[in-house]
Amino acid sequence: QMAADALGLPLERIRLVTTDTYLSPESGSASASRLTLLGGNAVIGAAEAALVRWRNKERPAVATYTYRAPPTTDYDPETGRCVPNFTYSPIAQALEVEVDTETGELTVPRIVTVVDVGRAVNPKLIQGQVEGSVVQGLGYAVLEDFLTERGRTLTPNLSTYLLPTAVDVPEEAETLILECPEPIGPWGVRGLGEAPLLGIAPALASAIRSATGVWFDSLPLTPPTVLEGLLGAGE
Repeated sequence: QMAADALGLPLERIRLVTTDTYLSPESGSASASRLTLLGGNAVIGAAEAALVRWRNKERPAVATYTYRAPPTTDYDPETGRCVPNFTYSPIAQALEVEVDTETGELTVPRIVTVVDVGRAVNPKLIQGQVEGSVVQGLGYAVLEDFLTERGRTLTPNLSTYLLPTAVDVPEEAETLILECPEPIGPWGVRGLGEAPLLGIAPALASAIRSATGVWFDSLPLTPPTVLEGLLGAGE
């Protein structure tokens, strides 16, 4: 998408060529929602350089570009200062929960997610990423329970380690996109990645507290866990 925009071409004219990672230099992982920012700056830089060569009649117009992220710093105990990350991805999430106080069953009919992406290069992809993350966050919050005993996995398959399905998706999942440009991002873009799944569990715990007056501080919030907490609070 960024290459197409930088070159002024339709997206279908862009072809992604993958290389053998054995022959590629080490570049770090795509974790921490950083690939769009790091890779995006590199893609735009290379595309713009190639476009200059094309306009100068070079055929083929081949260009490379290396983007180096700003340095980070460790915590200084004397000053209390540090720069652990060179950018952040702000999100806010709120949800409604219905608690069955007789069974511990939880129902989440509505979730609202607000994401600041810096600049929405492809709003449809952003919405899809958020919606998928919301469902994954619900799985983390209420279903997924990895159990072990003496080094042995007690939940080795999908009948014991439960994941969300279509019936677990909220009836209403709203995504609101903010665009506050990131100074070092490609065209102001911020990373999104896993950020929209992080707020689901704490939002759910807060909503349960609002509904029942009981705080839960462990996950997943399965019906037995919720019921035990509710009964314990009533003693």
